[in-house]
Amino acid sequence: MIRIRNISHQADLLKVSYGMEHLPQQNRVHIHAGDVAVSNTPVVLETLLGSCVAVCLYDPTLCAGGMNHILLPGSTLDAKSTRFGVNAMELLINELMKHGGERRRFIAKAFGGANVMHSVSKSAIGDENALFVCNFLETEKIPLIAQRLGGTQPVRLNFRTDTGKATVHTVDGSQLHKLIHAEEAYRRAHVVDRDYSGEITLF
Repeated sequence: MIRIRNISHQADLLKVSYGMEHLPQQNRVHIHAGDVAVSNTPVVLETLLGSCVAVCLYDPTLCAGGMNHILLPGSTLDAKSTRFGVNAMELLINELMKHGGERRRFIAKAFGGANVMHSVSKSAIGDENALFVCNFLETEKIPLIAQRLGGTQPVRLNFRTDTGKATVHTVDGSQLHKLIHAEEAYRRAHVVDRDYSGEITLF
């Protein structure tokens, strides 16, 4: 299991159910904005998405996969800033290849991109994130076989790396304010980094 951000596994062995499948609690990893995670062992990657977008990449022959959590579309001159789309996508692809994946076999699923930030943004950042992901995958010729992009409701995403199975659930309204606050804080922390490329207007 690799991640750009360090993982602290829980030591307990509580079972977590995802449909008919079960994994130990220690094999459940939460992904935050800017995170990239890849595994060739059974791991459930989970994240909460508002206007952010997550791409789940899977190699069905290797039975390995990974996920990123994209905060903003485009790219930055800082190659380590995985909150930006191009960097996050390239890193996800490269790390899955390092784990033995072959690019020609990759398939993708994409989620998020909801427009929940109207009160704090002049533009629909969710739409921009969703458009970036679709265009990137089309350019790179990676099939996008499933998606839930857009809308106005945030979702919780679970992705199992050994089967490629993804499930999404609408987030309870009580969590919406917390999610919007978190995404706004992430953006404010990185608005000083304006060295991104592309024609997308972020704010």
